[in-house]
Amino acid sequence: MSATTPAQMLRRLTVIVAMQYVGSTLGLPLLALFLSHRGGSPTVVGIVVASFFGAGVLTQYFFGYLADRFGRQRILVTCLVVFGVASFSYLLPLHAGWFALTRALQGASAGAVEVTALSAVASRFDENQRGRAFSRIFAAQLLGVVLGPMLGAAATPDTLGRAFAVSGLLSLGAAYVAARTDMGMSRHTDEPLPPVVWSRGLVGAMFAAATGGLLIGVYDTCWSLLMHHQGATAFQIRLSWTLFGLPFLLLTRVGGWLADHGNRRVIALIGMLNGATFLAIYPHLHNVGWVLALGSMESIGAAMTGPSAMSLLTEGAHDRELSRRQSLYASSNTASLALTAGLAGALYTADVALPFTVVAIVAATTATSTLWWWRGIPGHIPHNK
Repeated sequence: MSATTPAQMLRRLTVIVAMQYVGSTLGLPLLALFLSHRGGSPTVVGIVVASFFGAGVLTQYFFGYLADRFGRQRILVTCLVVFGVASFSYLLPLHAGWFALTRALQGASAGAVEVTALSAVASRFDENQRGRAFSRIFAAQLLGVVLGPMLGAAATPDTLGRAFAVSGLLSLGAAYVAARTDMGMSRHTDEPLPPVVWSRGLVGAMFAAATGGLLIGVYDTCWSLLMHHQGATAFQIRLSWTLFGLPFLLLTRVGGWLADHGNRRVIALIGMLNGATFLAIYPHLHNVGWVLALGSMESIGAAMTGPSAMSLLTEGAHDRELSRRQSLYASSNTASLALTAGLAGALYTADVALPFTVVAIVAATTATSTLWWWRGIPGHIPHNK
């Protein structure tokens, strides 16, 4: 492993995370058709898609423990290799049901990549610099989510296996880069792990993560349906995701700066309440142009939340505790996302506005609860940090 400065590590992790998210989302536009061509019924397609998120929820804390126990670099490299090898299975003439195992391996690996990357940032950056560093990782995630489906759309169901194989090669290349990068705590030790301290910062951050998952779960299930109901064209539906993603990418660095210099508790709370408010408004708008414009405005608040919540999550944590804290944050987000995505469809069937209204109320409640959990924690990072 070559010696790397924190700034070099961050640049490499940014590329690694972006590449991994491209690989995770590359086939989503055509995955259902690919599986149907392999004999998959709608039920099997649903199981395969759900296996990615389910594996992440079930394994994130386990990988966080392993990263704290044996070192972040080992876990990151291993999971990138597993993700890459699993990607080649799409080239095999398998029945659709077998790809539930592939997606489960990829989901578990993707969750571990997120946990180890964020805990490495927390390990090697001072607390008054972490917000800006975390924002780079969040921007890389969103960039991968935006680019993956776009690149995958160039494939066909018959050639999707080769596209996944390319993502596998990229993942193996990322593993090589990760193996040469110092991520802190590189040497194994037989000393027992320090326990996870259930501080108010940690619990409040988990509620913030759950709030984000609630919002995303509704959008993943119901957003395209809502826009179609309001008369949007297919182009406008795709454009709405772009108009949300671009301001987020541009402003995430601003959110990181605010986390390092402003009141993190207030910034995170405003961002969460902003998201809940927009969620409640959308079904009552009947002008597609207004929906597109407000989506861009919503992303401004969304870009503010993550770096501040992550800064509070990691403040004062032991270096060998960071990965488990990150895994608890990620598990809270993924679990609430999966639960909401499953319920939102049923609520939408009953009434178009129902999932947006109900989840907005729940999200505002979980967001406001951070006032209690984060009480007594300095909003501004102490000057001696």
